[in-house]
Amino acid sequence: MFIDSHAHLFSKDFADDVSVVLTRARDARVTEIVNPGTDLETSREALTLARANGMIHPAVGFHPHDASKADRGSLAQIEELSLDPSVVAIGEIGLDYHYNFSPPEVQRDAFAAQIAIAVRRDLPIIIHSREAEEDTLRIVGEFVRSHPTWRTGGDGRGVRGVFHCFPGDPAMAQKVIDWGFYISIPGPVTFPAKPNRPNVMAAVVAATPLEYMLLETDSPYLTPVPHRGKRNEPSHIPIIAAKIAEIKNVPLEEVGAATSAAVRRVFHWEERTSETKS
Repeated sequence: MFIDSHAHLFSKDFADDVSVVLTRARDARVTEIVNPGTDLETSREALTLARANGMIHPAVGFHPHDASKADRGSLAQIEELSLDPSVVAIGEIGLDYHYNFSPPEVQRDAFAAQIAIAVRRDLPIIIHSREAEEDTLRIVGEFVRSHPTWRTGGDGRGVRGVFHCFPGDPAMAQKVIDWGFYISIPGPVTFPAKPNRPNVMAAVVAATPLEYMLLETDSPYLTPVPHRGKRNEPSHIPIIAAKIAEIKNVPLEEVGAATSAAVRRVFHWEERTSETKS
């Protein structure tokens, strides 16, 4: 019934019990999980986990924190990994100016280079943006304008990717949707608003049609209430879905069905499954 569109199952936090974590996910009616890499090593690990368990779908790429590792040779290896038919996206890629573990100019170069890989491979992208929305939108917008048929097939029905842990307001959400992207909602949507500080993510959920929305845990991070402070895992997806159902005043089953359908549109799972079997 539910899909976790973003979880890092190769994290050392899951080293001792990933099989138990997957069992709990299935028990919570989470049927599939997208597992994005954050560098070359973890992208390979994402592929290995997918080969061992059919409910896992890998993505490959360099997170902005690791952009300094993304030299020409490493990027070529990411593109080679993306040839595996199980790979559903290039990601997690983007910009993060909060920590700047890699210099901003290096992040921007790596981000653009990986979008170029996605364009060549006609794959969607999984975008990370933190305190970098202006540059993120500028770079993404340049690719959208210069490659109008990227993932659209000429009919305008394709989806170019997802802004994970959506970082913006309702106006930004509408902008990226107009460009052919969906938004992904994680655990912070459950956090209570603070005095003079509303939960902007809840406002985004209220303003955005369900058909453009994905669920995610970003496990092991961003644990929702009431488990905040503990390790996050895919079995918590129904908690996030329940909060969205509350905000939008719709049944939980409607949230599960709509967000799962959105995941399948973003990643073209039916088409890629067909390719794998042929």
